[in-house]
Amino acid sequence: MKRLVSGIKPTGELTLGNYIGALKNFVQLQNELEDTEFFIFIADLHAITTMQEKSNLRKNIKNIAAIYIACGLDPNKVNLFIQSEVNEHAELGYVMESTLYIGEMERMIQYKEKRANNEEAIRTSLLTYPALMAADILLYDASIVPIGEDQTQHLEITKVAATRFNHLYGDTFTIPSGFTPKTGARIMGLQDPTKKMSKSADKTPKDYILLLDDLNQVRNKIKSAITDSDNKIYFDKENKPGISNLLTIYSSLTNIKIDDLVAKYENISYGEFKSDLAEIVVSELSVIQERYKEIIGKKELDLYLDKGRDNAKRVASRKLKKVYERIGLGRK
Repeated sequence: MKRLVSGIKPTGELTLGNYIGALKNFVQLQNELEDTEFFIFIADLHAITTMQEKSNLRKNIKNIAAIYIACGLDPNKVNLFIQSEVNEHAELGYVMESTLYIGEMERMIQYKEKRANNEEAIRTSLLTYPALMAADILLYDASIVPIGEDQTQHLEITKVAATRFNHLYGDTFTIPSGFTPKTGARIMGLQDPTKKMSKSADKTPKDYILLLDDLNQVRNKIKSAITDSDNKIYFDKENKPGISNLLTIYSSLTNIKIDDLVAKYENISYGEFKSDLAEIVVSELSVIQERYKEIIGKKELDLYLDKGRDNAKRVASRKLKKVYERIGLGRK
């Protein structure tokens, strides 16, 4: 059986970009890939590459688990778990640190950006997190790894780690392949459509839509999205990033091809287009929010996480034992 592995950091509330670029695809793949076992986790170890307030971190972990289910992941089909509760992730992460080289770590974009900005007090884990990320994937012999357009570098270093380990110690790890959706892999901000949608300190709340946003606010954010003065609806990321981003959101949520949307809205104003899109987004989020309210804080959520943890640990412990034997760690 094939395996798919992915995770999301619990460092804040999830956005519409997270939903379209990741969660919606997980649900689609869950329903299509009957020969594939899913391991979906909340990447709380990755969250502590930067300072996190304890109570917020724990709240975000549970919220994201509930949102996963609210978005359509079936915990009876998917192993949903918390990364830090499967200690094999951290253990194999150290082995991957001992497999990869400092130069390879220093080329990773997140570390390079912080160094370029002369930021102080960069945590060591920000340099070494690609090793943990490789462990997250290789621990389960994942053959499929859903990635966004800006995450290919992460998958490439995982392939480097797996190939090098196999060469040094014998065939141990499956070399994973990436899966990028044709539409919606990178949703941009509503006020700055040249940058990825995210909830960060330098963003105005109007730039992003949170999955748990008030629905009237969602409508207003879509209707006030930055476009251009041309008032013609067609896809051109370079010259019309705003309307192109809105077309991508529309297409991703409805499965209508962008060319068909362009034809549908020919000679129709931006205002009418945005109004239609706002109702589509609100309709999608209202279902998610209702399901979220049903599951958050309920005993079933913990039972799902317990089950996912136990299944993940069973697979991960076998793999880590094999890795230790290959290297020569511990006693025979």
